[in-house]
Amino acid sequence: MKKLLLGTVLLTATAGMAAAQDVVRIGTEGAYPPYNFINDANEVDGYDIDVANEVCARAELTCEWVTNDWDSIIPNLVSGNYDAIAAGMSITDERDEVIDFTQAYYPPDPSAYAGLDEIDVTSAVVAAQAATIQATHVAESGATLVEFATPDESVAAVRNGEADAVLADKGFLVPIVEEDPDLVFIGEDVMLGKGIGIGLRESDTELKEKMDAALASMKEDGKMAELLEKWFPGMDPDF
Repeated sequence: MKKLLLGTVLLTATAGMAAAQDVVRIGTEGAYPPYNFINDANEVDGYDIDVANEVCARAELTCEWVTNDWDSIIPNLVSGNYDAIAAGMSITDERDEVIDFTQAYYPPDPSAYAGLDEIDVTSAVVAAQAATIQATHVAESGATLVEFATPDESVAAVRNGEADAVLADKGFLVPIVEEDPDLVFIGEDVMLGKGIGIGLRESDTELKEKMDAALASMKEDGKMAELLEKWFPGMDPDF
């Protein structure tokens, strides 16, 4: 559940409501497994995609997927290049000032540090994906922040010696650390964000109502728990 930092970019709302359109276009990054990624069939896949597709089916919406670089994913929503975001995006107060969110479809997830050795991360060089609140946390911690365009590049920076550690969503890092005997988790987890929601333009109230109703029904009938178990085995479905 990646956490996007909006920064100082001024965004302007566009007219019209996505819910009134024939097709609802959903933006995702496609580079953050298991939340979203491009599979062997060259199609978007992952937890975000399964959740949003089920939402569209229950809300009787015709939905299409669009991939977009992370650092411009909110500006492109606001400018009308698509109508919603399902990209492991955490709900934050700062982001909520510019766009709206559905209810959460994934609980608040810890971020974690990983590196080659146990170190004091507050005085280390720490990598993070640019435009995330992990990056903001590192900068505010006293560590030296180095930013990269993708999460994979931030992990590679640790492996090649550019950084002492990486801070990212723990759900993203767990399979990487498990598969790499040289990497270990460092210190305590860090709680950031308020859970993952679908991002929408502030003006799209009808679309938000439809998606919220679909998400609520998924939680009530067990579909959300089923998808959580598929992508995050052992995850507590009660949130």
